[in-house]
Amino acid sequence: MRVKKLADLDVSGKRVFIRADLNVPQDEAGNITEDTRIKASLPSIRYCLEQNAAVMVTSHLGRPDEGEVEPEDSLAPIAVRLSQFLHKPVRLIADWVEGGFDVSPGEVALLENCRCNVGEKKNDEELARKMARLCDIYVNDAFGTAHRIEATTCGIVRFAPVSAAGMLMGAEIDALSRAFDNPRRPLVAIVGGAKVSSKLTILKSLAAKVDQLIVGGGIANTFLLALGVDIGDSLAEHNLADEARRIMEIMRDRGAEVPLPVDVVVADEVSALARANKISVQAVGARDRILDIGPKSAARLVEIIADAGTIIWNGPVGMFELAQFAGGTKILASAIAHSEAFSIAGGGDTLAAIAKFNIADDVGYISTGGGAFLEFLEGKTLPAILALESAAE
Repeated sequence: MRVKKLADLDVSGKRVFIRADLNVPQDEAGNITEDTRIKASLPSIRYCLEQNAAVMVTSHLGRPDEGEVEPEDSLAPIAVRLSQFLHKPVRLIADWVEGGFDVSPGEVALLENCRCNVGEKKNDEELARKMARLCDIYVNDAFGTAHRIEATTCGIVRFAPVSAAGMLMGAEIDALSRAFDNPRRPLVAIVGGAKVSSKLTILKSLAAKVDQLIVGGGIANTFLLALGVDIGDSLAEHNLADEARRIMEIMRDRGAEVPLPVDVVVADEVSALARANKISVQAVGARDRILDIGPKSAARLVEIIADAGTIIWNGPVGMFELAQFAGGTKILASAIAHSEAFSIAGGGDTLAAIAKFNIADDVGYISTGGGAFLEFLEGKTLPAILALESAAE
């Protein structure tokens, strides 16, 4: 994935339009409750300010109706938080598409919620042209929206004089390229979660690429079911057992492997008070629910990860939210943290596990892309990155 990068551009005195991802959670009073995405946008903004560029930043927030900005849709709280981080005023500009406003060199202005503009979600060409006229350089720093074909992610690239990836987008592209384009082998993927159906495309895509495909949670239960293992009352998708069997066949035909649990942690209910029992996978009873992998299975995963050259992690291997079923995911996280392999991790539950077990500093790259990260794992081309690639040619 070859694109122009902001860090390689001279933006001094230029008008720079940054599409960021500032879609942060807020409480009912409009207070920001978690600002990781705002912090992630700062390097690109600071780079431009340090070079005395006139900086315009926009983002989506929530799912507003086009053509109107309701109070809950406004980026006003984000403008306040940005000004606190940057130690300078951040002006919020409404009705910005037609221009008519000035941003001075060394100033940063926040352009109101871009998804409130009519035509944004349909990638309207005229809207894209108008936005491109506002800038000398367009910067996409919103990897989390890279799978969206919208005016601020794709359309504007066609008409802006110069288009580039921002610091965050560039880091995402570099990490994904390192993990997929020419990975150091063995390439190990970990895919956990409740349902095969939600990650079937990902599993099929990875099965054609990786050397080891570790599955966890309800997904692993479905794979066990496909092998005829009695999984008791465990969460599984019986109708997808054949799909799980095909994925294992794809891996086997390539000389690769899907290592399944040989022992598990079970309980007869899902609760913080449930009694956890460690048993052989062959000893699962009719009322048992598999909620984690056992110590032998965890030890096997540690061996695989220790030998890995590249690790892709998306999803826990057990119900790690409850202490008695967190052991497998904790051991997995520790193994990744201590591995010399390049590791890339993404997905909400994965980020939660990384935070819970305090290994963020020991993971090679943590993607904040959400849906974009998952679509990339599915083998899909991300439209916003494709647009930047085309602009770089």
